[in-house]
Amino acid sequence: MIDTAKQDQQPETEHAHAELVAPSELSPGRRAFETVVRSREASILAVLLLIIAVATIKSPNFLFSANSWRDLLLTPSVLLLLAAGQCVVIITRNVDLSVGSVLGLTAYLTGRLFIDTGLPIVAVILVGVLAGAVLGLVNGLLVGFGKVPALVITLGTLYIYRGIVLSWAGSNRINPSDMPDAFGNLGTKTILTIPVLFILAMLVVVVVGYYLYTARGGRELYAIGSDPDAAVLYGLNVRRRVIAAFVLSGALAGLAGVVFAARYGSVSSSAGSGIELQAVAAVVVGGVAIFGGSGTVWGAAIGAILLVTINRVLPILGIPDFWQQALVGALILSAIALDRLLSLRRERQLIEARDS
Repeated sequence: MIDTAKQDQQPETEHAHAELVAPSELSPGRRAFETVVRSREASILAVLLLIIAVATIKSPNFLFSANSWRDLLLTPSVLLLLAAGQCVVIITRNVDLSVGSVLGLTAYLTGRLFIDTGLPIVAVILVGVLAGAVLGLVNGLLVGFGKVPALVITLGTLYIYRGIVLSWAGSNRINPSDMPDAFGNLGTKTILTIPVLFILAMLVVVVVGYYLYTARGGRELYAIGSDPDAAVLYGLNVRRRVIAAFVLSGALAGLAGVVFAARYGSVSSSAGSGIELQAVAAVVVGGVAIFGGSGTVWGAAIGAILLVTINRVLPILGIPDFWQQALVGALILSAIALDRLLSLRRERQLIEARDS
């Protein structure tokens, strides 16, 4: 019923807008602007392409060098996985701040498994994903049954999981020589000039996006984020869905830990420190509403690539580190402000359609 209500509301909103301003009355420029504004993913992609174009003009090797092209795609791979999981959690009106610590723990676990057990690569990858899923399950159970905001719960588990890896690893470091060459080669291997790890990350994004867009469970996640109380009244198992969202986020963070180990080869107890904030920023910049209920994993993926690309481009343009951080902060604030403006606009259109 919640999904049906949403589907019923959208045509009304579009009809109300059509009554307010007929498409034929808009200039071509205004119509194009309206299209871009409504499609957050298109506008974010346009910004990304513009940044790449400016960097390429400034330094042609940024795009046309073989290594630069590979790094342009390879560097966001870890953040893409984290952003996909974080997107699902935020859609349910929650947040997972522990993903950086989960990444660090599973990255170190990956190295230790190669050193201590000699398991095959596929088995190690599966263990890393399973370990992340278990840590995500802990978050989900605490949020679902503890009735405590996810921000508080995952902030606590962030420090707990980081404390575990600090105690376990200490000052030790996993080196590339400690892991099989075939595993380390995943960090540089390409297929038709596209890094394997980037292909893996994009496959995950496609699967998650397809689930959110087509599956009943995915639509229920949006319904829960839009109005949790209404979802409960309708009979949705909100607790189970929220727990599942955290399990998915943990599993993808575990996979990101494995990818981190393959990408960089060297793993210490500080692996993944602070990346949880980048994951949240990528999701928000990508158009996912911080209050849940709207947004797509495609936007989150583009947001992740955008943030990583900005960090690579700004030094080329000679911009100091301070302004690099300030620009990312400005993007986050702009995304939140735009979400609020679009929300108010939709509410106004619905009121006008109801009164007409």
